[in-house]
Amino acid sequence: MEAVQAGYNQQPLGESEVFLDFQSKLSRAATVNRSVLLVGERGSGKEIAARRLHFLSPRWQQNLVTVNCAALPPSLIETELFGYEQGAFTGAQKTRKGRFEEAEGGTLFLDEIGLIPLEVQEKILRVVEYGTYERVGSSVTHETNVRIIGATNADLPTLCEQGKFKEDLLDRLSFEVLFLPPLRERGEDIILLATYFASKMTLECGRKEMPSFSEDVISQMLCYPWPGNVRELKNVVERAVYRSDASLIEHLEFNPFDNPFKRTSQQQPVLPLQEAELDLSQFEAARLELDLKYLKQALKNASGNQKEAAKLLNLTYDQLRGLYRKYQDRLQEEEQDIK
Repeated sequence: MEAVQAGYNQQPLGESEVFLDFQSKLSRAATVNRSVLLVGERGSGKEIAARRLHFLSPRWQQNLVTVNCAALPPSLIETELFGYEQGAFTGAQKTRKGRFEEAEGGTLFLDEIGLIPLEVQEKILRVVEYGTYERVGSSVTHETNVRIIGATNADLPTLCEQGKFKEDLLDRLSFEVLFLPPLRERGEDIILLATYFASKMTLECGRKEMPSFSEDVISQMLCYPWPGNVRELKNVVERAVYRSDASLIEHLEFNPFDNPFKRTSQQQPVLPLQEAELDLSQFEAARLELDLKYLKQALKNASGNQKEAAKLLNLTYDQLRGLYRKYQDRLQEEEQDIK
């Protein structure tokens, strides 16, 4: 019952159409006793999706066993999955069950399945096809009844073309392939999740007043691409809450490794130009380009936060806002060209 409760405690949050469509597909796939592959970027919630698949399936009362293939050396994955007999290798002092045995009757979740060595893939293929396997160091065949859920952020068909993943195994595992929507495609879900994470962090910090976000911060969150997805959003929001003395969150730090001292030390001294190098008729054009260059660099270093950009340029916030409005059309044109 504790395992069941743990599974339900990690309910996914979201109201966007793309998110609800994914949850609908996941719920339908959960009821069919077939393998499922979850494909998504890092931090997009693949393990939570796997748990939901298990607890919505007829196997929900049995074990859900998770193996993070990225955390295991390739030489240990086989023994981790299939177990081993006493004396199978140096240090094998007693027989040990593998994860397939632990998941008997339930679900085995193979996270980062693309990292499994080819020789182990061959043994997994046999399990999927015939429902049998042998422990390492044994010739005794064991039967198993396990549903496999795999997760990856890799392109498995490409890995097959490169000879790094077995096509036969991919065929057997891909009864259903579900693609998790990245956070940047989920629109207002970003604010919903941010509010949830901020509230939890506020309670953790022992504060009474619930946090809120300024319009500038909301705009930043909606425009940021979130390469680390929900996990990155959680870190950014929790960091902002614990650092803020007020309930209104007015600043986000997207890159905690942005060293201000390193940036300052790398600034190059401004060298005076020789008069012979200047075309005095181009003064206005040159000033425009210089303003744009400094403005774009400051906004980039500040992750789009205009107040931080103003500090970097030694300007007041109002001065920077005036500069931004002056060149707003030019900045938008350049953004469109990039897209």
